[in-house]
Amino acid sequence: MRAALAPGVRLLRALPRDSRYRGLTLVLTFLSYTSYHLSRKPISIVKSQLHPNCSALGPNPHNDSNSSTWCCWAPFDGDNYKELFGALDNAFLVAYAIGMFISGIFGERLPLRYYLSGGMVLSGLFTALFGLGYFWNIHVLWYFIVVQVCNGLVQTTGWPAVVACVGNWFGKGKRGLIMGIWNSHTSVGNILGSLIAGAWVSSAWGLSFIVPGIIITIVGIICFFFLVEYPEDVDCSPPLHHVMTTSEKDPEAVTANEGPLSLSGQSSADHSNSPKEPAEEPEAISFLGALRIPGVVEFSLCLLFAKLVSYTFLYWLPLYIGNVAHFSAKEAGDLSTLFDVGGILGGIFAGLISDYTGGRATTCCVMLVVAAPMLFLYNHVGQNGIGTSIAMLIICGGLVNGPYALITTAVSADLGTHESLKGNAKALSTVTAIIDGTGSIGAALGPLLAGLISPTGWNNVFYMLIAADVLACLLLARVVVKEARGWCGYMARKRGY
Repeated sequence: MRAALAPGVRLLRALPRDSRYRGLTLVLTFLSYTSYHLSRKPISIVKSQLHPNCSALGPNPHNDSNSSTWCCWAPFDGDNYKELFGALDNAFLVAYAIGMFISGIFGERLPLRYYLSGGMVLSGLFTALFGLGYFWNIHVLWYFIVVQVCNGLVQTTGWPAVVACVGNWFGKGKRGLIMGIWNSHTSVGNILGSLIAGAWVSSAWGLSFIVPGIIITIVGIICFFFLVEYPEDVDCSPPLHHVMTTSEKDPEAVTANEGPLSLSGQSSADHSNSPKEPAEEPEAISFLGALRIPGVVEFSLCLLFAKLVSYTFLYWLPLYIGNVAHFSAKEAGDLSTLFDVGGILGGIFAGLISDYTGGRATTCCVMLVVAAPMLFLYNHVGQNGIGTSIAMLIICGGLVNGPYALITTAVSADLGTHESLKGNAKALSTVTAIIDGTGSIGAALGPLLAGLISPTGWNNVFYMLIAADVLACLLLARVVVKEARGWCGYMARKRGY
């Protein structure tokens, strides 16, 4: 007697074919970028172990003259250890920023599945090589710098590829909410990376890198076998990026139908009844052509400062908590994950609000304005108790990472399928790479400035972060004004003026 079909299989069979493949694309790209961030996080956890407080561990068992740093890992045992940590961060982030501008161009011209999978396997290799420095007893700075540079370059394969894949499968209507939820992979990866690294940081910190390296390699191999780049590859319907039917009741339908694409005279019925003919493959957009898309420059510069703040927290928050609240390396790493929990909530909230209002820039601007005073409060009262610290970390994480998440996902996908491109979706990777590459310049500057400023006091680091948030907000002023005028015009038409 045969058993009934498994409930999960019945559910999959009940779903439309398009929905099954969209779900598969979301899950695979989510796991991919989770593993990317999982492999980036260990360095921030291990810093406290590379230069711990040796006096708290008892007397020097080796009885040599350098008793104050006997437990530190050379070459990070000197007084300039913060500058060396900043150099490690910068080696990765500068290489990442430079490589990102090139990566988008390759991403438009190479199969995304090969590009993404190959990058993940190489990322796993270089992440593991950093950890092998512990087992090989390597104490020269150049080794760790070279590994960080190589890892930064190969990790640029990830973001343009996953955003292009998701943008190929999902249209604009609910893109903010979908990508806001999907973008939680950044925070989930940071959380898992902190927990995995924390499990070995005190016993054998090399495993804090080797295990994440193995994980990203395995996920890359899975993507190679199962990722589908385009709906047309599996006979599914491509999404509508601009032309929407009124029956979909999308809040952006009126704006979309009144845009330039409506001048073509093609109705939704014409679109649905037109036969699927193989169209000529469009050419990939040039770098300068992508810069001419309205909004690309403004959002890119805004992300520079928003990502500066986010990545400063990513690389320095555990050390800040350990220094100010006097927690151990593992405790500080575990507590820092709450910042990423707030980031998950902030990304979803930003996507939901921007979908409802249609104001991507305004949503970012409001969150950045509120983030500035909250960062000030966290620095001054955030360590007054464990409850206060938890609440402030979650709130600051949401306000800092919300705009960052929205710009790198929904905004990038919107601009990469902008109506001025006339249906050419070959700009997704290039636009995404320009925006995230510019943001990565800020990601490189933030940890570097934190390393230079922190010896003068943590207060000055937070003043730098607050100033960056204010500048990010000001750079979006023109786009915010444009959105406000759009709303005013819409309300006037609605009232019959």
